[in-house]
Amino acid sequence: MPDDLEIRLLRYFVVVAEELHFSRAAQRLFIAQQALSRDIRRLEDRLGARLFDRTTRRVELTPSGQKLLVRARELISLHDLTVHELRGFAPSMTVDVVGPGLTPALVLAAARRNAPELEFFVRFHTGTEAAVPLLLAERLDVTFGRNPGAAEGLRQRVVRYEPLAVLLPEENPLAELAEVPLQELKGTGLCYRAGNHATPGWDQAILQLLAPWDVDPTLAHPHVQGADELAQHIRDRNSPILTMSTQPPVPGAVLRPVVDPVVLYPWSMIWRADLTHPALDALNAGVDELATDDWLTIPAGAWLPEPEASQAGRVRR
Repeated sequence: MPDDLEIRLLRYFVVVAEELHFSRAAQRLFIAQQALSRDIRRLEDRLGARLFDRTTRRVELTPSGQKLLVRARELISLHDLTVHELRGFAPSMTVDVVGPGLTPALVLAAARRNAPELEFFVRFHTGTEAAVPLLLAERLDVTFGRNPGAAEGLRQRVVRYEPLAVLLPEENPLAELAEVPLQELKGTGLCYRAGNHATPGWDQAILQLLAPWDVDPTLAHPHVQGADELAQHIRDRNSPILTMSTQPPVPGAVLRPVVDPVVLYPWSMIWRADLTHPALDALNAGVDELATDDWLTIPAGAWLPEPEASQAGRVRR
């Protein structure tokens, strides 16, 4: 019937509502942005209501969109639960892996590889600050990020102390080095907010690291995401970008480890304490498989942010 709502369209609507950005939503859904825009217009036509206010600079939910978002999540959840119950499968699990190719995505890939019968839905680009309320509201099952501290109703485990790296324009003299000492980046216009890994927890850690440099956070570069946008940002600014060692390749740039000191970012996996699910077991097994000494060893003299440095019993430089 023409008035019926398709679950597929509702899924697309929810992703756009979460991202408030059609390009990022299309990337998450693995469809073309043009097709996504067309399907959102089709949903609006069926409802007879505008769901988003769109300009060239921003996307915002309308009052109708805000109402639909609540119902759409309920309908999708009920639909998925019904299908899985009838098929005899465990319900799907929603996991926030922050960004493609990063450490959490590697854990998820291991879980999928070892338990292909389970279904995972992926979210990107939140970080624990935004994800913890979603966990407690049962709108998200598992997330990754920095340790949120003592939070009632949550469990967590350290997954990795990941070394940081710097993304450099190919023509930058530092690109000739096998490793880049941290002090060599001072005065280079270093960018720390670009990349899929950049969350509020990342910002806080890096501002601690760069505090002796009197970095003014109001002068930070814009938060750009995706390899193509990072490549454009590097061309436009010709500046190094501080990132993770798992940073996916970026055209026109090279990735070099940061040393003197080795700078570590602490990844934890966080979930609700009352959550029991075979997919959670698969994720923990994925961590067990990947979290070798290389992931959990803190080299002598390495730098960690607070409070993780104190929790790990290390003294920062």
